[in-house]
Amino acid sequence: MSSWKSLLLRIGDKSSEYNSSSDFKDHIETCFGALRRELTHSSAEVLPLLLQCVEQLPHKTPLYGTLIGLLNLEDEDFVKKIVEDTQNSFQDALESGNCDRIRILMRFLTALMCSKVLQPASLVVVFETLLSSAAITVDEEKGNPSWQARADFYVICILSCLPWGGAELAEQVPEEIERVLVGIQAYLSIRRHTSDSGLSFFEDDESGGDVVEKDFLEDLWERIQVLSNNGWKVESVPRPHLSFEAQLVAGKSHEFGPISCPEQPELPSTVSAMAYGKQKHDAELKYPQRIRRLNIFPASKTEDLQPIDRFVVEEYLLDVLLFFNGCRKECAAFMVGLPVPFRYEYLMAETIFSQLLLLPHPPFKPIYYTLVIMDLCKALPGAFPAVVAGAVRALFDKIAGLDMECRTRLILWFSHHLSNFQFIWPWDEWAYVLDLPKWAPQRVFVQEVLEREVRLSYWDKIKQSIENASALEELLPPKGGPNFKYSGIDGQEKTEQEQAISADLSDKVKGRQSAREIILWIEENIYPIHGLEITLSVVVQTLLDIGSKSFTHLITVLERYGQVMAKLCPDQDKQVMLIAEVSSYWKNNAQMTAIAIDRMMGYRLISNLAIVRWVFSPENIEQFHISDRPWEVLRNAVSKTYNRITDLRKEISSLKRGVISAEEAASKAKADLDAAESKLTLVEGEPVLGENPAKLKHLKSVAEKAKEEEESMHDSLQAKEALLTRALDENEVLFLSLYKNFSTVLVERLPDASRDATLQSLKSHGDSMAVDLEESPTMEVDDENGIPKKSQSNGGKATNTYNVGEKEQWCLSTLGYVKAFSRQYASEIWPHIEKLDAEVLTEEAHPLFRKAVYSGLRRLSNEL
Repeated sequence: MSSWKSLLLRIGDKSSEYNSSSDFKDHIETCFGALRRELTHSSAEVLPLLLQCVEQLPHKTPLYGTLIGLLNLEDEDFVKKIVEDTQNSFQDALESGNCDRIRILMRFLTALMCSKVLQPASLVVVFETLLSSAAITVDEEKGNPSWQARADFYVICILSCLPWGGAELAEQVPEEIERVLVGIQAYLSIRRHTSDSGLSFFEDDESGGDVVEKDFLEDLWERIQVLSNNGWKVESVPRPHLSFEAQLVAGKSHEFGPISCPEQPELPSTVSAMAYGKQKHDAELKYPQRIRRLNIFPASKTEDLQPIDRFVVEEYLLDVLLFFNGCRKECAAFMVGLPVPFRYEYLMAETIFSQLLLLPHPPFKPIYYTLVIMDLCKALPGAFPAVVAGAVRALFDKIAGLDMECRTRLILWFSHHLSNFQFIWPWDEWAYVLDLPKWAPQRVFVQEVLEREVRLSYWDKIKQSIENASALEELLPPKGGPNFKYSGIDGQEKTEQEQAISADLSDKVKGRQSAREIILWIEENIYPIHGLEITLSVVVQTLLDIGSKSFTHLITVLERYGQVMAKLCPDQDKQVMLIAEVSSYWKNNAQMTAIAIDRMMGYRLISNLAIVRWVFSPENIEQFHISDRPWEVLRNAVSKTYNRITDLRKEISSLKRGVISAEEAASKAKADLDAAESKLTLVEGEPVLGENPAKLKHLKSVAEKAKEEEESMHDSLQAKEALLTRALDENEVLFLSLYKNFSTVLVERLPDASRDATLQSLKSHGDSMAVDLEESPTMEVDDENGIPKKSQSNGGKATNTYNVGEKEQWCLSTLGYVKAFSRQYASEIWPHIEKLDAEVLTEEAHPLFRKAVYSGLRRLSNEL
């Protein structure tokens, strides 16, 4: 890489390019010298890389702003081009709704203003344009309040610029910035307070009460007010332009071209609460809230930061996570080297966990956060592992109130995290969970973590890892392998005749007989004598046993002999029996149960409706609150259905582009042919209409092929659209079935609707977790090793008791999953909401069930 490119990328870092120096002034001077030389012969190469650095290394924005300010003294035309390109990029981002680009470019404009490149009045105009759009959007008469998410986003962007340039604006254009702040205050007075209902990490946060928590925008406004009162002093934002102020004032300030905000979508023709809810959902999808703070640690343990510094460091961390999601080691390196003069390990942990557990979806796959946390533990071995351990303990203490989706993600992350550190954990601290009832969330958490660890390793290794709390072996999954009914082993109560059938089938498979031959054998010799139940059991169990050695063996069996199962199980009732046999065979292995059922659905041997029916069978219903086994199967089924629809939509989008290209090609070929046919040419001295016959023949052939290609593309598009229509219909039936089953089982077990209308009232015997300790229940993390001080009382043995009854816990867990499914698939559920309301969410449905669905869909109280 060229030296100037390295200098540009590494500015502000302790790197070899800058002799490991950390002085920002030296970095800027060195980089400026290199760029100034480069501009004389390759400015076209410098400009795009510089703008790319600005957009993808936004925690260095002040450095790049100052650098451009110095370049402005040397080459005004070059910097003018930077401003123009930024204006074009910003306008494009506004029109496409690219939130990250809008936010980062506004920060960049603020840095340019600080470096005298941009006129302060131009930046104020940008602020006022966005503020005006936001105010119109939330206006009941002129706008569309369902799109408040976009209006809030615009105002958040304005406020988030002020830590980087508030002091300069207050000094240079005090009246104008005051006008903007008054406008923001006016906006806050007319917008609707945003509830986190359905998106809170903890159920207790949604239990209501007299205290209304500030939403993100209200909280940021309060932090900016504190900043303003403190004279706009921000420790976490470097101000390198001050070192060059005497030089920068001589530069020419450029104007920023006009921008315009896109119009908000029109209100639906029939204004109803449901239509409002659908548009609100669409707006929140396009303009999501970037972070929801997860306050894991007590105030005494978190870094003593000014309110605005917490916001700025969160912005830095989120930006690094965003732009380095494919480079985990670079990500960790930048996260530990932020340009701030204080420590922030606790805040860093809270920010990463808030993203890992963010609802409805984390910005990136959970594995990314696992790798980043692992790399941070290696980068900061003396500090970060203890902080992470403290975070796990704090979340474990609150696990009973943690959202079910967050709980599942935490289990998956923690088991994977431990697998990267030799499965080492002080399990003796949690050995007390064995004294809790089997449905206590803490006990279930430990059980599920151990089960996931076994998947990532092997049973004996995990048993060895819990030697310091050997009693926890009781919570390990069974060690045994497959449960083959026809193995002939003592204790398998099956007749010799059934075992003989199984052996015959096994021989036929080993003899490479075709599926057709085996089906014929079953229809002629087995089914008429033994009936469906025995035939299905023997065939399914035997085929599963043949495919039990590995995942590859299973796939091979399903591909070769899936038709045998399909022939035996053509309808939903028989498919439920098939799934039950799979579950019986793999009863000691939840992972293989889920894999086998998922693969069978993939090969269309079983339907998603059959899986729903099986999940809600009596034996599974009894596990809803004590095991993730049925939920994993259900999640896979719904996810696979959703993925099919997503894939079809992508294919249709691609085909539509192909149709347009084919139409253009056919039109051009036809035009070329018409032009050729219209020409007069001489053949044997006589004028004849048309070009050279050979050329004409070629053009006709091209035109015909182009027309055929166009028709073929149209046919493919129509076929895919038909498949999508069918898939959407199936999706509607799936969700209706799912919610009807949820409603039925909940009505049977929930207390009388008139008595218990809140989750809190379900916890009928007091708080969900009573802690019989002399110390305060507040979580405190030891500075050295992250061990909670309270757990060391009573000789290191905690005496927690769980006071929620089994029936109540079953209801709490199931309602939590109702909300989780509603939230995760809200985009697919909203189009069917009218039918769902009419057939499931009726007056007969329990209020707590309706509330869980509404909470997941984020329907406001006046939409219910």
